[in-house]
Amino acid sequence: MKKRLFLVALSVGAWLLSGCASVPMASAQADLTAKEFKAPTNGKAGVYIYRNESFGGGIKMDVFVDEWLIGSTAQQTYHYVEVTPGLHTFRGKAENNSLLSLDAAANKLYYIWQEVKMGFVVARNKLQLVDEQKGQAGVGESQLALSQPIPENNK
Repeated sequence: MKKRLFLVALSVGAWLLSGCASVPMASAQADLTAKEFKAPTNGKAGVYIYRNESFGGGIKMDVFVDEWLIGSTAQQTYHYVEVTPGLHTFRGKAENNSLLSLDAAANKLYYIWQEVKMGFVVARNKLQLVDEQKGQAGVGESQLALSQPIPENNK
């Protein structure tokens, strides 16, 4: 019985890792504008959080900035947010929680890769700060998802 239950859980996990989840998407124009990779000039930092893999495509993964849900990622999607300078915590939520601290500087761009990992039942994630070249390539392979605004007093 335990073996059968394990096989069912493994099968469901494999299906979820290979399927296609969807998230609300931004307009094509907003995607093109974000892919110009222009640093903010308003004293804030721009942060791209992207997931450019198809592995784990059946799983949506929530993304938080300082405990504010900005949205979910699916395969080959990204979010762009602007934050005030200073220390911020980014969290990716899947089977696990992955945390990344970023000391953001004004008028700079940052790129965070949400890597998909094999989990026990569903996919896991790992947030990683990457360089501009890798980040822009990853964002370029992805489409802009709709982001929830971060309240002004929490940016």
